[in-house]
Amino acid sequence: MSLKYHFELLAIYNQRMNSKVYEAAGHLSANDLITGRRAFFGSILGTLNHIVVGDTIWLKRFATHPSCLSSLRGVADLPRPTSLDQIVFDDLGCLTEHRAWLDQTIVNWVAELSESDLDFVLAYRNSKGVPANKRFSSLVLHFFNHQTHHRGQASTLLSQAGEDIGVTDLLVQIPEEAHV
Repeated sequence: MSLKYHFELLAIYNQRMNSKVYEAAGHLSANDLITGRRAFFGSILGTLNHIVVGDTIWLKRFATHPSCLSSLRGVADLPRPTSLDQIVFDDLGCLTEHRAWLDQTIVNWVAELSESDLDFVLAYRNSKGVPANKRFSSLVLHFFNHQTHHRGQASTLLSQAGEDIGVTDLLVQIPEEAHV
């Protein structure tokens, strides 16, 4: 299977899992969402905002790839986050709407990538201004891994608040194959 196929799988998985996380978060009160839970980004809302911030930072970098200029134009036009713990949206409704848009943008962007696009070496600067040159496919893998890592934190925080998001395994997203 190709890298592109695996990234398409991860994009759909990301969209499905974010939908489940945000649905569970929607059952909580505004106070429950902002309650400090001793997590790295403080609260459920803080953690969900961090994932949006991270996605925005990476997608803005990816938008500089010659093949991604049009598919990520909407993200490229977003304001650059000011910090990793920035609260971009303090209202879950607005955050949910933005998350759904971002997830659909990710699905569409990955669908437009080619295998050769993934071999590109992307030059960018990290949040401290340090230059880097890394293989695009490795950066896309990191992008999806970052989401999964912090979504796992969010699911733990939701569980502690009494909300179970259900099965989170990528395995349920992997299609059955004919046995040969």
